[in-house]
Amino acid sequence: MITLKNEEQLAKMRSAGHLLHDVLCAAREFIRPDITTADINAFVDEKIRKAGAIPTEFGYEGYPASICASIDDEVVHGIPSDVVILKEGQIISIDVTLMLDGWQVDSCFTAPVGKISEEKQRLIRVTEECFWHGAAAAVHGARIGDIGYAVQSHAEKNGYNSVRALTGHGIGRKMHEDPSVPNYGVPGRGVRLKQGMTICVEPMIAMGHYAVHQLDDGWTIVTNDHMPAAHYEHTIAIRGDGLPEILTLPNAKWGEI
Repeated sequence: MITLKNEEQLAKMRSAGHLLHDVLCAAREFIRPDITTADINAFVDEKIRKAGAIPTEFGYEGYPASICASIDDEVVHGIPSDVVILKEGQIISIDVTLMLDGWQVDSCFTAPVGKISEEKQRLIRVTEECFWHGAAAAVHGARIGDIGYAVQSHAEKNGYNSVRALTGHGIGRKMHEDPSVPNYGVPGRGVRLKQGMTICVEPMIAMGHYAVHQLDDGWTIVTNDHMPAAHYEHTIAIRGDGLPEILTLPNAKWGEI
């Protein structure tokens, strides 16, 4: 069931979103070679809890950590570990969901570990561009397929592929609500977007083929061809007119897309 949020509820999600933005900005600065993914998890967990919020990934369907930390060919759901040490040249995606005052928000970024190749840097840039294309299509009266098509077409124009087995989602009181928000689609198809909907647009873009599989840990999703993938996500609110509000990116500036 899709839930529409009123202005009071959106204000609470906005507060949660601004907190998550601050946490992820700090996490981005914390990332460097020779630390473990468990170090990042502990850093983020402490910041969320000290702010009076709850890291809702922890315990979700048995998930054992407060963040997802996915390296190189790991698309999503990489489990933080004290034996996984970051190395120069890798890329890492940090995905975090938190709840503040009963409302949840979700965001992710992919960052370099030290100096990375131009190919990986381009993948990160194009993935973020895919988000902006998708978000720009998320307007009142449009359809879910418009978002997916915008993401997919920009990825493919740049020689990449949208991962199809995983999607964005609605969010609010729960981490995952209706509707699903695929990163591929047909314009004019799917659920119609309405004012008050809150969704996560999260391009997961593969440098190679979009096919993926799950590892034996029951969580980590990797590309079949082991080519790198990047992930970029924000929680957005559909407004009555004009572009959506990006709840997890205060003072967002819409660039030329």
